[in-house]
Parts: sequence; structure tokens; C-alpha cells
Amino acid sequence: MPLTTILLLVLIALAALSVLLLWQQRRQDNSVAMREQTQALSEQLRELKEHWRQEMERNNQHQRKELADNIERHARAAQDNQNQHAQATFQQLATLQSELNQRFEHLRETVGQQLEKATIADREGRDKLDHAFARFRTELTETLKALGVSSEQKLEQVRTTVEKQLSTLQADNNQKLEQMRATVDEKLHATLEKRLGDSFKLVSERLEQVHKGLGEMQQLATGVGDLKRVLTNVKARGTWGEVQLGALLEQILAPEQFEANIATGAKSSERVEYAIKLPGRHDDTPVYLPIDAKFPIEDYQRLLDAQERADLPAIEEAGKLLESRLKLEAKTIREKYLNPPHTTDFAVLYLPTEGLYAEALRRAGLAEWLQREHRVTIAGPTTLAAMLNSLQMGFKTLAIEKRSSEVWQVLGAVKTEFTKFGDVLAKTKKKLQETVNTIDSAEVRSRAISRKLKGVEALPGSESQAVLDMPDDNDNNDE
Repeated sequence: MPLTTILLLVLIALAALSVLLLWQQRRQDNSVAMREQTQALSEQLRELKEHWRQEMERNNQHQRKELADNIERHARAAQDNQNQHAQATFQQLATLQSELNQRFEHLRETVGQQLEKATIADREGRDKLDHAFARFRTELTETLKALGVSSEQKLEQVRTTVEKQLSTLQADNNQKLEQMRATVDEKLHATLEKRLGDSFKLVSERLEQVHKGLGEMQQLATGVGDLKRVLTNVKARGTWGEVQLGALLEQILAPEQFEANIATGAKSSERVEYAIKLPGRHDDTPVYLPIDAKFPIEDYQRLLDAQERADLPAIEEAGKLLESRLKLEAKTIREKYLNPPHTTDFAVLYLPTEGLYAEALRRAGLAEWLQREHRVTIAGPTTLAAMLNSLQMGFKTLAIEKRSSEVWQVLGAVKTEFTKFGDVLAKTKKKLQETVNTIDSAEVRSRAISRKLKGVEALPGSESQAVLDMPDDNDNNDE
């Protein structure tokens, strides 16, 4: 079919669709769905029209190009073909126009009938819907009235039932509460009596324990008072320091390595509390190391009280007094107990507590001054224990040096006896080897006898013992 005919048919179809769209637009108030379909169809028609227009333009351009190329060769043939096509086109257009008119007329009649039917159906549906709403409204009103009456009756019945049940429940609750109150009172009374009895018993036990504790506290207070009196009394305090020093010496040194209350010189009447015996130039004349215990508790307690109060002037004053007291004690020790060559050229000032010893060391230059000026070394419990351990090791080394000749003699005797023991051991080995050889020979003979007796039938144990006149194994075991 020629392109011109197709274009004409498309234009006629577009015109028919446009008429149909105009007719359908009149029903916009009756159907929203039809309006949406019409809009969609119009959009599709516009797109189709645009597409065909573009396609026609492209085809026309292509045909003009072909016609321009072939116009000289096909001028006459083209004219004839054009006339034929024109006549055929006019005939087809006339036929198509008549068909379109018939179809359009038929379509208009069909659409008109459908519109009339839709209008009648719409009117009838609206009337039915109005009647249905009216009937539903009437039925709903009657139902609500009946429901209200029924609800009031049921609520009245429920109210009456609830009041009766509440009255019954209240009576039951009152009765149960009365029973519970009686039970609780009875149990509470019993529990209270039991708890009060237990509490009184516990209080009595605790009071007895408190009484015992008070007795122990009184005893402790008495002991503290006694200790305070001991530490306050100068003589008792000195005795306590001596006892502590003696216990320390007894724990570390042997009894023959120190002396108590010994005179430091042949013509001296002063006796030092303890002195350690050190080896002298001759074994019979030892050299003594004097050790004296001092406990200046008044000055030390005064310093502690000042430190607790954080009183700097009082701390300074108490520290100076303690330092002066230690210097005085060191001077006394030097004058009384140092007597070379019977004693060493230095002595030990023993302070019974670590706190006092630490305070003495804390005084700047005090320990060095005492060693330099008075030849006295201060020592606390720990320091003196370390010193005594060192001396004990020295004593042991010296004893080993003195007994070294005896040790060499014992080693020589052991060497001689060990040589003799080697000879005896060689003889014993020889005898043992001979015994082993004899046992091996006996074993060989035993195997030979066993081979010879292999064919002989063995007798039971009891018969063999009777034949050989041998004692029973059980008898041997019993014996």
C-alpha cells in the first residue's frame, strides 16, 4: 500500500478518535474512570501522531532523495505511475471515507445507546442507594434503641448481682480477718515471748562476756601500769635493758664467749653489764669488748610527745636534750669501762628499742661524733644482732685455724687406715670370686644331672620325701 494512503488512513483514524474523545469528555461528570481512560487514550494518540509525523518526515526525505537521483531516468514512468497512484488513491480515499462514515455513524449510535443505558443505570443505582441508606438508617436507629434498653436491663442485673456478691465477700472478709487477727495475735505473742527470752539470754551472755572483758582490761591496765612503773623507774628500766641485752647475747653467742658484770681492769672496781671475750695475743688472756645498755626514756618520750603535737620548738629542744643525754652516757662508758689492753679501745652503747636507735641515727653527725670523741658505737637490737653474728663467724674461723693441725693428723690417720682397707677389700674380692666360681661349677653339674634324670618319672612330693627321708616343707615353715 502506498505511503500516502497509509498517511491518509492514519489522519482519518486520528480524526475519528478525536471525535470520540470529544464525545467521551461530555461524560466526565458521570464517570471518573472513563475520564482517566480518555486522557490516557488522548496521550497515546498524541504520541502516535507525533511518531507518524516524524516517520512521514523521514520517509519523505528519503523519497525526495531517491526521486532526485532517478528523476531524469524515470520522469515519464514516474508521471504515469503518479497518475495511476493518484487515481487509485482517490478511489481508496472515497471507499475509506464511506467506510469511516458508516463506522462513525454506527459508533455514534452504539455510544449513544450505551450512554443512555449508563445514565439510566446510574439513576437507578442512585435511587437504590438512597433507599438502602434510608432503610439502613431506620434499622440502625431501631437497633440502637433496642440495644440501649437491653444494656440498661443487663447493667441493672449486673449491679444487683455485684452488690450481692460484694456484701457476701465483705462478710467473708470480715470473718477471715477476725480469724487472721486472732491467729496473728496468738503467734505474735508466742514469738514475742520467745524472742524476748532469747534476747534476754543473749544480753545476759553478752553482759557476762563484757564483765570478763572488763576483768581482762583491768588486768591489762594493771600490767600496763606495772610496765609504766618499770619504764619510769631508772633502776628498773636499766634492768629491763640489761635483760634484753643478755637474752640477745645468749641467743647468738656461746656461754664461754661473753661475760656478765665483769671488771674491765685488774685494779678497776667498775663492772660493765656484759663484755664479749675476744682472742688476745695469748690464748689465756682474752680481750673484752664492753657492751652497756642505756634507755633514756624520759628524753625520748618528751621528743615523741612534741612530735605528736607538731610543736617544732619543743621538738628541737627535746632532740637536743636526747643528744646531750646520749653524749653523757657515752662519756661515762669511756671513762668507766675502756681500759686497754684488757679491753678493746672502743665500746658499744646498746639502745633497747629500734625507735630510739633510729632517732639517735637521725641526729646529724651524732653517731660519728660518739665514735670519734668517746670511742663508743651505738647499736639497736637489729644492729647488735648482726654484729654478734659477725663475731660468731669470726670465732668459728679462729677455732678452725687453731684446730687445723689436729685435722691434718686425723686426715693422715684416715689415709693410712684407708690404704689397709684397700688391701682387705682386694682379699675379700678374691674370696668372693672363688665362691662365684665354685657356685658356677655346682650349677654346671646340676644341669648335667638334670639331663641324665630327664627320662626318669618324678614321684609326688610326699612320696619323694618319704623315700629320701627328708623333712616336710610345711614343718620347715612352721619351725
